[in-house]
Amino acid sequence: MSKSVSLLSTGWGLTGCIIKTFARAFYIVPLFVLGGTSVLSSFSSEQLQSIALVLLKLNGQGANLALPFFGLEWVLRGYLITRSTYLPRWLGVLSFISGLGWLTYFYPPLGSRLFVILALIALTQSAALIFWLLVFGVNEERWKQQATRRQ
Repeated sequence: MSKSVSLLSTGWGLTGCIIKTFARAFYIVPLFVLGGTSVLSSFSSEQLQSIALVLLKLNGQGANLALPFFGLEWVLRGYLITRSTYLPRWLGVLSFISGLGWLTYFYPPLGSRLFVILALIALTQSAALIFWLLVFGVNEERWKQQATRRQ
């Protein structure tokens, strides 16, 4: 079961990455629109600025669309960390809470209003997980016990 949950979590994360990467194209394209290429010479500068603004707004909407997928990923990772015996449960709970926060972006107006709080929670969770793994690592003995039980 953990293997399929882990694979599902990875799939949600990869989906979020693909969406976010595609959205970033709309962040770069306004530079070409405003760069004065000959193809766009028939548009006035006001029209070009409007097109650039629309593209920038599409970038923001695409980024907002990716956040629930990251939320699904972290909810599942939090579940996996909580069930594991080689990392502290509180890291899993914090990851689960962080993921639930990003799920508010299924309704973007709510997620946007809560962004600062959600970002602080996610930053705290990420920093705690990175700190724990760098300083303490995983409990190697429990890791090996769990690996041998699965075989």
